[in-house]
Amino acid sequence: MRYDANHALISTDIPGLPLVNRGKVRDIYDLGDSLLFVATDRLSAFDVVLPNGVPHKGEVLTQISLFWFDLMKDIPNHLITSDVTTRAELRPYAADLQGRSMIVRKVAILPAECIVRGYLVGSGWKDYCRCGSVSGIRLREGYKQASKLDEPLFTPSTKAAVGDHDEAISFDGLCGVIGAGKAAQLRDLSLKLYSTARDYAEKRGIIVADTKFEFGELDGRIILADEVLTPDSSRFWPAADYREGTSPVSLDKQFVRDYLETLDWGKTAPGPELPLEVIEKTSAKYIEAYRMLTGRDFLSK
Repeated sequence: MRYDANHALISTDIPGLPLVNRGKVRDIYDLGDSLLFVATDRLSAFDVVLPNGVPHKGEVLTQISLFWFDLMKDIPNHLITSDVTTRAELRPYAADLQGRSMIVRKVAILPAECIVRGYLVGSGWKDYCRCGSVSGIRLREGYKQASKLDEPLFTPSTKAAVGDHDEAISFDGLCGVIGAGKAAQLRDLSLKLYSTARDYAEKRGIIVADTKFEFGELDGRIILADEVLTPDSSRFWPAADYREGTSPVSLDKQFVRDYLETLDWGKTAPGPELPLEVIEKTSAKYIEAYRMLTGRDFLSK
């Protein structure tokens, strides 16, 4: 395992286990009958993995996903257990892995990012300003930046190859990729998950502005996979700070993006080193998202 100077886990190494993928945040290992997902503390911005990690970030992402999996367990998901000590081959590394890892079923991931927007912000706001539509869905006039949409929108994108960017597609386009039946299931599941999470989070003082889901197929069923409703896959806004017509404060890595925008940097690798103040504030935002959503104090494993 490799940690940086701030004790953020940057990368993992588990001898004897095949590394399936080292993504921007997760290291995935093949356990034979299942997969091990390890959420490191790596941080990416503008599709570049930065040299500094954010302490506790991977633990927060995993613990929030586990919270949602439990809250919405009526929808099948890929989780088997988060206790790595149930596997003999992982016990020697439990001190590093516990709290930031999930053992999950092997599923055939469907090639779509299932994005749900409840508020008009980010690329959706840009599209609306340009053409009055988002992903081919025509919207009424009168929305402002960060306005709550009359109804949540399902705006899928393709899953790009490594190094490329996902591309937004219409629902009809998604039907052409995976078939109309599966596309309808993904849409309906995504909207149900978002609405459940939105209503719950509102009671906790958080607005879920948008989020993205991934689904896979297992034994003929579509099941929820990957991370769920975390600060890396969603925009979380503290409700007390929300103002329509502005870019709301987010409980995620937007703080890092805003800092990077002040630098003379071409947004290509290698990324710049982050000041300690930025790292600490970003870590605090992730932990605050966990505390507000779950109502629990964050305890590092």
